[in-house]
Amino acid sequence: MSAAARAAPLRRTPLYDFHRRHGAHLVPFSGWEMPLYYSGILAEHKAVRTSVGLFDVSHMGILTVEGGHAADLLSRRTTANVPGLTPGQVRYTFLLESTGGIVDDLLVSRLDEGDALAPTFLTVPNAGRADEVEEILRQHRGPDTKIQRWNGPVALLAVQGPGSRALLEQQMGWDLGKLAFYHLAFYPAKSGGHATGSLGRPFPGALGESLLVSRTGYTGELGYEVFVPAEAADALAERLVVAGAVPTGLGARDSLRLEKGYLLSGAEFHRDHTPLEAGQDRFVDFDHEFIGRPVLDQQKAEGTAVRLAGIETREPGAIPRHGTPIRADGRVVAEATSGGLSPTLGYGIALGYLPRDLAAVGTGVELEIRGRTASGKVAPLPFLKAPPPRAK
Repeated sequence: MSAAARAAPLRRTPLYDFHRRHGAHLVPFSGWEMPLYYSGILAEHKAVRTSVGLFDVSHMGILTVEGGHAADLLSRRTTANVPGLTPGQVRYTFLLESTGGIVDDLLVSRLDEGDALAPTFLTVPNAGRADEVEEILRQHRGPDTKIQRWNGPVALLAVQGPGSRALLEQQMGWDLGKLAFYHLAFYPAKSGGHATGSLGRPFPGALGESLLVSRTGYTGELGYEVFVPAEAADALAERLVVAGAVPTGLGARDSLRLEKGYLLSGAEFHRDHTPLEAGQDRFVDFDHEFIGRPVLDQQKAEGTAVRLAGIETREPGAIPRHGTPIRADGRVVAEATSGGLSPTLGYGIALGYLPRDLAAVGTGVELEIRGRTASGKVAPLPFLKAPPPRAK
């Protein structure tokens, strides 16, 4: 039997019928059958930057970690000081190997109200690393710590763009004004009134009468993620689209995150770089012990040999891609980890790990693109300068 024949079938999210109904071009992605685009990547990208886009992100890992030592487990296995999270706070963090290399980046959120003897945390890793992250946490947990996976019963919608708050408030009757950036809360599942958020409800048990709403996002725009029971996901997605949200696929998700310089699992890291090399120092809490910290302590003291840098080229038709060679002083010094045309800026942009002495903004480099050399330079990140998302 061939390897292809032995391969596990692609998983489908609860929104598979929605994707088919809206003409999605479906592709394999991290073991899932996911929409690459619907109307087109450029149109979907523009919709998110100017109005509202709707993403199906149900393929992301959805795990709860609960128990008296749950916070200690997550703190030991990530770069976040998890016991210091306040109720409703969401933290972007990294799970590392002992070498300091990034296994995955993930979101950790505190769901309880702060007085529980067995606090509950929601952990969302990348789709391609979810099984591995779950297994690592299980291997390191104590007997009083319960870990559960909720992919299948729970769907996850991302509503992103400057019009996202207005659309959700209009359709659901929610008051999202007090939901701060990188926080979450439960809101009523049935619209009516002007409901504010609350905490302390069981997840996912409360999702029948409530929906869990977080305010994070992977686009750099104002946006929200809605955890919804699988059986209710299609109807909610359809309702939001009828109200004006544009169905948006993985293609626009990638171009949107690249403009903001956000990391992509399997591109900017696959165990070969540390958070400090990736320029993510602000997401490493050095006030607690965690696996991989000794390597990061040394890098913090001595500096890193390489640093993730943004590179732009404004030559017409020069569009860097993953693997594009980057030259300096006549020699190849790196390869682009991600690259493409910025739909908003109108020129080519890329990310790559450059030697420290070449990573300064303004340094000139050359890109080998389809047999020709294009001039470029190191650009400050993010490529797309914009004020932080505000819930206006």
